[in-house]
Amino acid sequence: MVAPALLTSNAGLVPDVARIAVLRANALGDFIFVLPALDALRSAYPQAEIVLLGAPWHAQLWRDRPGPVDRVLVVPPAPGIRTAGPGEAEASMVDFLAAARAENFDLALQLHGGGANSNPLVAALGARVSAGLRAEDAPPLDRWLRYVYYQPEVIRYLEAVALVGAPATTIVPTLAVTEVDRAEARSVLGEPERPRVVLHPGATDTRRRWPADRFAEVARTLYGDGYEVLVTGTPTEQDVVDQVVAAAGVPVRPQVGTLSLGGLAGCYADCELVVSNDTGPLHLAAAVGTPTVGIFWVGNLITTATALRGRHRPITSWTVHCPVCAVDCTPGIYPHRPGDGECPHRDSFVTDVPVAEVVEAARELLVR
Repeated sequence: MVAPALLTSNAGLVPDVARIAVLRANALGDFIFVLPALDALRSAYPQAEIVLLGAPWHAQLWRDRPGPVDRVLVVPPAPGIRTAGPGEAEASMVDFLAAARAENFDLALQLHGGGANSNPLVAALGARVSAGLRAEDAPPLDRWLRYVYYQPEVIRYLEAVALVGAPATTIVPTLAVTEVDRAEARSVLGEPERPRVVLHPGATDTRRRWPADRFAEVARTLYGDGYEVLVTGTPTEQDVVDQVVAAAGVPVRPQVGTLSLGGLAGCYADCELVVSNDTGPLHLAAAVGTPTVGIFWVGNLITTATALRGRHRPITSWTVHCPVCAVDCTPGIYPHRPGDGECPHRDSFVTDVPVAEVVEAARELLVR
């Protein structure tokens, strides 16, 4: 897909670039959104080494995987950068920065958010040119773009890399699936006896979770249509997976903690469809080429839903008032508008999405 002119910049290429650092150390879905920006950097600087400053799981994912990332440096846990994983040993940010400066980066890109915490880290890498995003409370980089919350995430990062002369080559996040990924999935799941579909009922933010009993109804319907139904989840989502399995009333196969991230990519790549809340696995499924039905709160629809409709159907909830206290939760980002802004509740904001819409979208994609 050719880049539109709006995703280019007058800043121009930086000369004599041999090594590029990119800070993006957060969760799975967040990382998927930055893949087109990494592709743009690879195209603009084909001889440069692209080093991702990420988390341990990034290093595992990119081990022997083709794509725009050449190497991963694991950045230590720090406020506004990333939280430590279970059992992760402490690491010194001072030592990390000393080692990173020794890499002699030519470019350092902040693709990690507004920059209050991340811009100082990127500036401390000592690169010849720093560039990226800047919210009002963040210090500037050499080249910067204002961070505005309501913008499609993929486009946000494409605009950021355009600051160093890297125009978009695609707006579609794509992750290569290896034979190792597929072999792991086959070893865990076996060969399907029916065409296989996946439901993913979890999400870290419980406000983005569609009710488990509705996922169960979708499972019953798709099983009745002749599909094998898997229900995936992380270990912290075991409870909601159990709820879906118990309520489905038909044979479904729970998969919690049985697959690595690469194995999950292999699983999704060989499935006919993934139905999920707006969370990392949904975006992973789309990135490996699997059709998706995603359930989105309207605000997240703006920022994280794919703009493509040939193989993807985002189903939208228009709820903006807290279902518990009825507070209008939109004015928090719009201080000049009347309303209350934030509330402490974390009940689902997507319960107004009916099962019929999800099933209709799933069946439409499955018969293509």
